[in-house]
Amino acid sequence: METLSCSVSMSDQEPARFRIRLARKEDAAVLAAIYAPYVRHTAVTFEYDPPDAAEFSRRIQAVQKQFPYLVCEENGIPKAYAYASRFHERAAFQWDAELSVYVAEGAQQRGMGRALYRCLMGFLQEQGYITLYALITSPNDPSERMHTQLGFQKIAVYPQTGYKLGTWRDMTVWEKRMKPLPENPIPPRKFSTLPIDFVENVLQKAATERNLLR
Repeated sequence: METLSCSVSMSDQEPARFRIRLARKEDAAVLAAIYAPYVRHTAVTFEYDPPDAAEFSRRIQAVQKQFPYLVCEENGIPKAYAYASRFHERAAFQWDAELSVYVAEGAQQRGMGRALYRCLMGFLQEQGYITLYALITSPNDPSERMHTQLGFQKIAVYPQTGYKLGTWRDMTVWEKRMKPLPENPIPPRKFSTLPIDFVENVLQKAATERNLLR
């Protein structure tokens, strides 16, 4: 499944070409470079030290044991990535997933994050996940707008829970319920077990969304 991708060209006046595909371990260095400025210069992530390519490769492969890990390219260059992960480790949380997305400097506000999120949500719902979460350092108006547009609701605030860049930061918890809670839930399946045709269709739909083509 790692070879799957879907792409769409812009108009003749804007010939850029976007592609959404599954991440590969070879993406580690460029994705680490996208992530590093968030670590060094923002409180979007609470990490202090940017991971190197080797560590990033390890993280990609760890996520892919159960969840989707996606990349959005522009003209063959990765500009954004998104993935899902366990919300908490205890067994009772296995129907929950946490979503994360990072967009390269200079590529924000062009719909890539929304397109990647739509892919993630489509895959996770098919896998059997019920509730999705996002943790957002406050303030972060662009991220909060995106999550609101995609149907997430802010359900909690952890006040002054993280110290970064000289200030104590609030963290907000955002939730999206994908379907009603079943009485006897079936454990979610691995992403790698989803039908190839289904994965291709989700990637294609996200790649052609109007928000990505602006």
